[in-house]
Amino acid sequence: MPGITLRQLHYFCELAATGNFRRAADRAGVTQPSLSAQIQLLEAQLGQTLVERGPSVAVLTPVGREILRHAQAILADVRVLGDVARSDVDGLVGTIRLGASPTLGPYLLPQVVARLHRDHPDLRLHVREGLPDDLLRDLASGTHDVVLAQLPVIGEQYFVRPLFHEPLLLAMAQDDPLAQHARISPEMLAGRGLLTLSSQYRLSDQIQALGEIVGAPVLRDYEGTSLDAIRQMAGMGMGIALLPALYIRSEIRDHDDVTIRPMASRVIEREVGLVWRRSAGRAEAYRRLADIVIAVAQQ
Repeated sequence: MPGITLRQLHYFCELAATGNFRRAADRAGVTQPSLSAQIQLLEAQLGQTLVERGPSVAVLTPVGREILRHAQAILADVRVLGDVARSDVDGLVGTIRLGASPTLGPYLLPQVVARLHRDHPDLRLHVREGLPDDLLRDLASGTHDVVLAQLPVIGEQYFVRPLFHEPLLLAMAQDDPLAQHARISPEMLAGRGLLTLSSQYRLSDQIQALGEIVGAPVLRDYEGTSLDAIRQMAGMGMGIALLPALYIRSEIRDHDDVTIRPMASRVIEREVGLVWRRSAGRAEAYRRLADIVIAVAQQ
């Protein structure tokens, strides 16, 4: 339709993602009045109300939800055009937008970025953290090019490249009786409370499943919002946490507030992968990026 711009579609998608004009403007890098004005122009050009405006929230109308689906597809296709145009032999030039879970990104990606800066100076890797469901939503809409996530990731529209298996280790207060053992057998956890993140994280589902097997209840009254919060609660004796090895290597030192122990006779691990849209025009670049992540993780 004449008059509709990619900028308007981008602002509309950001508003749909945040549900708030101010947060959408922050994500888009513009002022709130500018974003609001472009949304109003889009509505005028379409002849439809796309957003129900409240004091602090913006909710899409039924028509707005349908327009959102098409807007996301249009923006994704435009990004594919740009990706194809920027590709060279190995594809590692231009910009790659990577989404990552906060339980993964901070403990792995700094080394990945350093490697890319050294070996591929023409590539810019833009990283944004988010919850697992939000990452996949933004991947589908084209906000992210690739996502670093805990597997499994389900969806025919996605290509999943498994990267590595990461062990999960037990963390407990230094004076916890279990700290006297070099390895913790599953039966030792019976009746002990397990600390975990909110149910929005796949890691939480994994810990819930372990608790059911060994008879250890998950302490839902103490759900953490970060791995640091889980570690701190374990250090205060509020329960036992299972923490990823990358986090432990990055954040925990000898004589810290927690003692780390492996499980005996049972390896607990999570699988990490790189995910992109099958329709993406830079699949070769993403495969090479996956190889670099694997090499960094192996170190």
